[in-house]
Amino acid sequence: MQLVVDDRTVHAATGAVPVEGRDDPLVVLLHGSGMDRSVWSHQTRFLAHHGFRAVAVDFPGHGRSEGPALDSIEAIADWVARLAGALDGPAHLVGHSMGAFVALDTAARHPGAVASAVLLGVAATMPVHPELQAAADIDDPKAAALIAAWAHGPRQHIGLNPTPGLWMLGGVTALLETSPPGVLATDLAACAAYGGATSSAASVACPVTLVLGSQDRMSPRKSARALEDALASPPTVVELATSGHMLMLEEPEAVRQAILTHLDAC
Repeated sequence: MQLVVDDRTVHAATGAVPVEGRDDPLVVLLHGSGMDRSVWSHQTRFLAHHGFRAVAVDFPGHGRSEGPALDSIEAIADWVARLAGALDGPAHLVGHSMGAFVALDTAARHPGAVASAVLLGVAATMPVHPELQAAADIDDPKAAALIAAWAHGPRQHIGLNPTPGLWMLGGVTALLETSPPGVLATDLAACAAYGGATSSAASVACPVTLVLGSQDRMSPRKSARALEDALASPPTVVELATSGHMLMLEEPEAVRQAILTHLDAC
């Protein structure tokens, strides 16, 4: 699917089910740093065939969406609010990592655009290791290798993948390596600079579910507790005991169920 936001072409996946001409609830899935819509492949098609308008979007400058990439969480959140308007929202936002920060900020500052939020792999802050940022700044492939190594739980390091025949770490590495020059560095810097997560959480009025990995080394489980406490209404928390940071790839069925349960309760 292609649409236009801010006079630039935006590309999105809809699970092979058109969203035009339907009034089903809108679910917009937001990817993490240096990634694109494809990380949501397990969830997009499922939602599209279970009564939702599912839209997994490429952020500006990512995947097949026109650039430039936006350089702050707030700027991306403003863009997501305009995207929701273009899709006849409000939208249930499902965000991972950087996308979770974006969903949270959008819900706080653009409440009319957001029906609810599901936040995966999120924490109160997301500092970036200096070695990772330095590699990303010069588009060194080492950055992709570091993320792939740190972002997956122990099971994925020995070859387990819910999709038979595919190597999860290799797939994530390849995806990050195709990110346009400078985009991963911009995304990581935006995550590290965003200090508004807890204040945004205090302003969020819509229902929120957190989906967290016990084995997450990039956004450790304990780092989400301040966010849980800051949310104006107690969130639903789903903790996946064997998952790392890439929850929607590592445990796609559990993530699908968490999203569906959240949506059914809204």
